[in-house]
Amino acid sequence: MEEKIKRIYTSLIKEHFKNHKQMIFLSGPRQAGKTTVSLMAKEFTSQFSYLNWDNLDHRKIVLEGVKSVAGFAGLDKLTLEEPIIGFDEIHKYGKWKTFLKGFFDTYKEKVKIIVTGSSRLDIYKKGGDSLMGRYFPYRLHQLSIAELQRVELTDKEINEPFKSKSEDFEKLLKNGGFPEPFIKNNPRFLNRWKTLRQEQLIREDIRDLSRIQELGQIEILAEILKHQAGQLTNYSSIAKKVNVSTDTIRRWIKTLQSFFYCFSVQPWSKNIPRSLIKEPKIYLWDWINVEEEGNRVENLVASHLLKAVHFWTDCGFGQYDLWFIRDKEKREVDFLVSQDKKPWFLVEVKLSSKGSISKNLVYFQNKIKAKHAFQVVFDMDYIPRDCFKYTDPIIVPAQTFLTQLV
Repeated sequence: MEEKIKRIYTSLIKEHFKNHKQMIFLSGPRQAGKTTVSLMAKEFTSQFSYLNWDNLDHRKIVLEGVKSVAGFAGLDKLTLEEPIIGFDEIHKYGKWKTFLKGFFDTYKEKVKIIVTGSSRLDIYKKGGDSLMGRYFPYRLHQLSIAELQRVELTDKEINEPFKSKSEDFEKLLKNGGFPEPFIKNNPRFLNRWKTLRQEQLIREDIRDLSRIQELGQIEILAEILKHQAGQLTNYSSIAKKVNVSTDTIRRWIKTLQSFFYCFSVQPWSKNIPRSLIKEPKIYLWDWINVEEEGNRVENLVASHLLKAVHFWTDCGFGQYDLWFIRDKEKREVDFLVSQDKKPWFLVEVKLSSKGSISKNLVYFQNKIKAKHAFQVVFDMDYIPRDCFKYTDPIIVPAQTFLTQLV
C-alpha cells in the first residue's frame, strides 16, 4: 500500500469552508497534488461529489447543465451535512466560467465548491472576470520541509523551528517535492517521471492550451533555462540560441511560467542607488532539474520562499512578494521577502558555513532596513533556535530556517 502524505492545503480547505461561502480555486503544477487534496475534502462531509472534465461520463453531466450537476450532487435532497462538490479540469470546457457562475449563484447556500486546474485556471481568472467575488484563489505548491511535518494552520506567518527527519531533507534534495517521486524514492522511477512530465507539459498542456506551434524550440528553451537557474535572464542571448526574436523568448518564458515550469524573481529597486531594474532571475518549479549543486540548493530555497509568500498572501496575512537585490556594482543578495511592499528579510544561500557573513548581506540590510538578514547554509546541522529572533545578519542552518516557513 502506497504511503499517503498529509497536506497543509487540506487544512486550508477545511478552514475556508468553515468561514467562507466563496468557491475555492486551487491552481498549481501538474502532479503537485491538486486532485488528491480536493478529494481529501470527502473527510469533511458524507455528501461529497466529484466531476472530472476528462471523464466522458462526468463531462456529459456538466454539458447537460446546472440542474444536471445539482441532481448528481444530491442538492435536491435534505442532508445532515452540507455537500461539497469538486470540479477538476473544468477549465477545458469553453464555457466553464459561465457554468460556474450559474451554478454558484443558484446553489451557493446548499453546497461548497472546489475548482482545481492547471495554469489555464490561473490565466483566465484575470481581466474581465465574471466570477469576481465568487471565489478565493489558492496556489498549491509541491512538498516542502515544513509541510512534511506540520500541516495544521497557525495564526502567524513564522513558526517555531522543528527537527525534521534527516532522510526527508535528503529526499527533497534528491527527488524534489512532487509527491510521487518523493514517496517512491527510486532513481530509475525519478528519471522516467521527469522525462514524461516534461513531455506532457510541453507536448500536451502547452500544445492544447496555447497557440504555440514551435514545440521543438520550446523544448530547447526549457533545457536552456535548466542550466541558467538563478542567473540573470539575458533574453537576447537566449533568443540567439533558440533562433527566434527576443520578444518571442519573453512570450515563451511567460508561457512556461503560466504552466508552472519556471518562475521569475524580479529585482528590488526601492532605496537602492544604481539598482538593476530590468532583468529577472529565473528558477524552476522542480529544482531537481538543476544539475549544479550550488544552483540547485539556491533553487530549493527560492521554491520554499515562493511557497511561503504565496501561502501567506492567499491566507490573508497581507501582501508578500519575493525579490532579489543587485546593483550596478554587481553587489547582490539572492532573495528579499517583502511584507506589504516593505522589506522584511534578506536571504543569501551558501553550500558551506565556512567563511564570514556576506558583505553584501550586511550592506543591503543597512541600505533597505530589512528587519532580518540570513545567510542560509546547507552544511550545518539543525539548531533548535528561532532564526527570526535575530535582527543582525546571521548564519543559520537550512534545516532550521526552512522549517519555520510553510
